[in-house]
Amino acid sequence: MDTPANTVAYMIAGYAVIFGVMLIYIVSLVVRHRNLRQEEQLLEELQKEEKKAGKP
Repeated sequence: MDTPANTVAYMIAGYAVIFGVMLIYIVSLVVRHRNLRQEEQLLEELQKEEKKAGKP
């Protein structure tokens, strides 16, 4: 009787691809979050400057 094909390497490669994609997604989220916080701080500074200038 023939033995089943050895597919362990394909399973490991599949998990590596899945975890790689998840890692890229998480890094993307972190970068977006950091950029959002920077833009928020910039907007707050602009708002403070407008209040100092007397604009409504």
